[in-house]
Amino acid sequence: MSKPVAVTFLGGLGEIGRNMATIEVDGRIAIVDVGVLFPDAEHLGVDLILPDWGWLKRRVDDIEAVFLTHGHLDHIGALPYLLRDLAEASKHDDFTLPVYGTRLTIAFAEAVLEEWPDLPTPRFELVEPGDVLEEGNFTAEAVQVSHSIPDGVAYAFRTPHGMIVHTGDFKLDQTPIDGLPTDLAHFARLGDEGIDLLLADSTGADVPGHVPTERTVGNNVREHVAQAEGLVVVASFASHVHRIQQVLDAAASVGRRPVFVGRSMIRNMGIAKELEYLDFDPDTVVDPNDVARYDRSELIIISTGSQGEPFSALSLMGAGDHKHLEVGEGDLVILASSLIPGNEQAVYRSINNLSRRGCRVVHKGVAPVHVSGHASREELILFHNIVEPEFFIPVHGEHRHLRAHGEIAELTGAIPEHVLICEDGDQVLLEDGRVTRGESVPTSHVYIDGLLDDVGPALLRDRKRIGEDGICIAIVTIDTHDGEKVGDTIVTQKGVVFHGKEEEILEGARKAVDMELDGLGRVKFEDPQVIQRHVVQALGRFWRSETGRRPFILPVVQDM
Repeated sequence: MSKPVAVTFLGGLGEIGRNMATIEVDGRIAIVDVGVLFPDAEHLGVDLILPDWGWLKRRVDDIEAVFLTHGHLDHIGALPYLLRDLAEASKHDDFTLPVYGTRLTIAFAEAVLEEWPDLPTPRFELVEPGDVLEEGNFTAEAVQVSHSIPDGVAYAFRTPHGMIVHTGDFKLDQTPIDGLPTDLAHFARLGDEGIDLLLADSTGADVPGHVPTERTVGNNVREHVAQAEGLVVVASFASHVHRIQQVLDAAASVGRRPVFVGRSMIRNMGIAKELEYLDFDPDTVVDPNDVARYDRSELIIISTGSQGEPFSALSLMGAGDHKHLEVGEGDLVILASSLIPGNEQAVYRSINNLSRRGCRVVHKGVAPVHVSGHASREELILFHNIVEPEFFIPVHGEHRHLRAHGEIAELTGAIPEHVLICEDGDQVLLEDGRVTRGESVPTSHVYIDGLLDDVGPALLRDRKRIGEDGICIAIVTIDTHDGEKVGDTIVTQKGVVFHGKEEEILEGARKAVDMELDGLGRVKFEDPQVIQRHVVQALGRFWRSETGRRPFILPVVQDM
């Protein structure tokens, strides 16, 4: 009998983002999704957060393929980093990796990879719902799901030890914009065949009731746009094609011309139009550079920045810093998006800035201009009653979501011992239809800062400390041969004390360092690192005594 099938979670459990899991069959590995997590305020200077796939790099030759569920960046955004790292780890110059996805998912993935011209080009394999995919040891069946982006699919993996179903992100909208609801009949057939392990989206598990259909958003947006007299700005995720379609329809109904603003918005809408996922007259689109030629009442701005990102188009408008667009009294701004946990402060800052400029701001909290892309509690109850998995692991969500989804599984008849709440790094084994916990793999967050890979938590702690307590720099010159300090000690600071008291306090800091070093024996001056430690200790005591805080202390020891 073949070895147990191993499922390993590298991201997406305990957070919204960084979604990534692997399935291993007889020594070969399939990857399901490879996403990024966007940083919040505590990740100072960090641009992206990736899963830690160091474990996979060591097994690069065992990787069979990547299966992408849909085109959101928290599921595809880390693909270029993965391809780069695996190519570097591979011993083969012609390294390539099959990547499966639907038409729009592949198009968005290709757009992400355009910024990485030196990467090995993956072998993209087009997926249609209902397809049975064969790749090495893997047989996967694609199932149509509805989400907040078109072309989403779940995958059912048939393995020697049983069936594993990964839903990706989904909801049960019965009247979606594209007329393609989640295929419950297909899921029911899989359930009748017998799903041994279900991995399912948990983001809405603690939200009671049902998610309203996406069409309700269009109706409400149309009402607000029809009443507007000045400029209209609608901010949304650049991947929410269905939402943008409804905004375009609303604009057409009142004779407004669309203006796409934001790099990702312009790119994604171009892709969606070319692939016929969007229906609008391109001749009506106005270039942002030409906005001044039109009356404000003729235009509708479709923009990025719904999460209050500092340099997004919407935030720049709110601050009065956008080079083409100004908003003010009588203008309408609609935030047609969810509020991602951790972004609350940035979003409300953006709303306040827009309000301060005289705009009327409509958001989910005051009007139904957004619906979730994730199934809520009652929908998940229905889904579990249809598929009836033998074992269940909730995925994609913070811990509260995972726990709530686990409770739903038990409520619908799952044996409590067959519901496993996992974390990133956990591994489970499927053998003869039964799931047990395996050995965990080392995993963590990988922080990307500009061109720097994995700056690490230690650097973030230093940045946080500098931001909170300031920095003190001490320059000391020593003679290691004679074993003594020479020259004057220099101490400076930024962000520790205000300038009115600076000279007096810095003189005290210099004396504290000198007293510490004067008390040391000659032998200690032979090692500059020992002197550095004593400088840090002396200044740490001094600042704690004088200010009650301990700034980041940077000792510079020069050897004559």
